[in-house]
Amino acid sequence: MPIARNNINSKNKAMNLQSIYIILLMTITINCSAESNKVAILYSDVMLEHRTGENHPEKPERLSSAVSAVKKNNALSKYFIWPAITKASNDYIQLAHTDDYINLVKSEVERLDGDQQVLLSTGDVVISKDSDEAARFAVGAGIAGIDQIMAKKASSAFALVRPPGHHATSNRGMGFCVYNNIAVAAKYLQKEYGLKRILIVDYDVHHGNGTQDIFYSDESVFYFSVHQHPFYPGTGREIETGQGKGKGATLNVELPEGSGDKSLISAFEQNLVPAMENFNPDFILVSSGFDGHKDDLLGGLSYTSKGYKSVATILTKLAKEYADGRIMFMLEGGYTASSTNNSIIAVLEALTETSE
Repeated sequence: MPIARNNINSKNKAMNLQSIYIILLMTITINCSAESNKVAILYSDVMLEHRTGENHPEKPERLSSAVSAVKKNNALSKYFIWPAITKASNDYIQLAHTDDYINLVKSEVERLDGDQQVLLSTGDVVISKDSDEAARFAVGAGIAGIDQIMAKKASSAFALVRPPGHHATSNRGMGFCVYNNIAVAAKYLQKEYGLKRILIVDYDVHHGNGTQDIFYSDESVFYFSVHQHPFYPGTGREIETGQGKGKGATLNVELPEGSGDKSLISAFEQNLVPAMENFNPDFILVSSGFDGHKDDLLGGLSYTSKGYKSVATILTKLAKEYADGRIMFMLEGGYTASSTNNSIIAVLEALTETSE
């Protein structure tokens, strides 16, 4: 009998250990799943210190209003994490910009003091004494978002940043843009994580001439833009498809003034989706400009927040199919607070729905 009792005790211990193991495994799985289903929101108050003037459309209030709208959305807040971000060093900015240009921005900003505001010598960009610092935080937000996704602390990210970036070329700031935030992000993904193929999608009302220019000869980065034409900056014609090794890795869709959601969604379904069958991106970056909204101050298109949500859903599905779900949105244009805020929330709804 003592032998039988010992056998029973041994079996009970084994069963208890097995139960503990299963519980621990389930707990780890649940915790990992909870983290990976989060959307990282990247933001810093430093970006509000880029002063452009009271009547300038790209003013601090457009960003502070957007951040407030995101924070006040109780239905979605449980999905968000707000990681700390730091400013990007020259080592990172140099991934997409020349040393001469980086030094030019620094020197022209350092000459300013107080409330002084002037135009950057390379183009139509208002700068003030804290503009370089703010622009470096905008770049840093993209880097932080990538790190969150690659570490599986978040399934996706939205960088709420200013100044915007997609008009900045490697050696020239223009169109309200100092550094090309999304171009640095793409280069960072390749350098730090060894990813081979990056898709950059741009649905701002304006063509992202800077992003296209930086990657025009690069077959490893596919640039897709749907934008109003004719319109600033005049680039983005459908005959512009890349050059050299990058031939075929640029895809532009021009939309006439007044085009709405149907045209926007069709551009994605009929052009981008088929193109990705051959490209197979490892990560998707989105230049998320909302100045194509029908109520925007500057644009001439007629998108709605529902249209932006539909596009975000298409993109998250592409990310799941090709890129292990990895996708990050970065704010570009959008100059009417109500329409921009509603559109950002619509995109975040799409991200949280697909993460469940």
